[in-house]
Amino acid sequence: MMYFDPMYLLFIAPTFVLSLVASFMTKSAFKKYSRVPVATGLTGAQAAGEMLKRAGINDVSIVPTRGFLSDHYNPATKKLALSETVYGSRTVAAVGVACHEAGHAIQHATAYGPLKLRSALVPTVGIGSKIGYMLMLIGLFMSSTQMVGLGALLFSAVVFFQLVTLPVEFDASARAKKRVVEYGLVGPGQEKGVAKVLNAAALTYVAAAASSIMTLLYFLLRAGLLGSRD
Repeated sequence: MMYFDPMYLLFIAPTFVLSLVASFMTKSAFKKYSRVPVATGLTGAQAAGEMLKRAGINDVSIVPTRGFLSDHYNPATKKLALSETVYGSRTVAAVGVACHEAGHAIQHATAYGPLKLRSALVPTVGIGSKIGYMLMLIGLFMSSTQMVGLGALLFSAVVFFQLVTLPVEFDASARAKKRVVEYGLVGPGQEKGVAKVLNAAALTYVAAAASSIMTLLYFLLRAGLLGSRD
């Protein structure tokens, strides 16, 4: 069975470890800088609001949401949702995360290409991740290269989505790191803490993309679609 295939472990283990490391680094950085009061006294919500205001955006609502690091921006509703540990917190970590999400809202307002492309890909991701993966798995068990190929085609949407996500997230973080200094949203030197939190979070997206790529390559190789299956 695939689950006992050493080749599968060879492909997946490195990305699994990378995911664990990325998650640990993100939580550790957020926890560390959640203990550091931001010198300006701004809450995460206030910092995000100021960043949007400076960008001339006044039609985005900033709301609290439940969950740890569940912060996100929804282009469809123009809602910037901040987790409880970010929305009302006056810390370096909160300001960094909030401004990152504000960066997404600014991307949306300025029709940032990669964000538009990622939004267009959303409907295909669910199909690719579930149906595509199952077709590859079943096709491999049945020795059907056609089925694996079809599944791989569908799963490729997931890989493409993850790859497109990288510039979207990197750009949002770059905007946040620049604006917190330019707009005086943090105290002198505190931008370093913002950078550490956002850089750690960015690694989680790299890990997700790497995992999807390695999964796709594994099935293609085992099915003989990229060379010998022996």
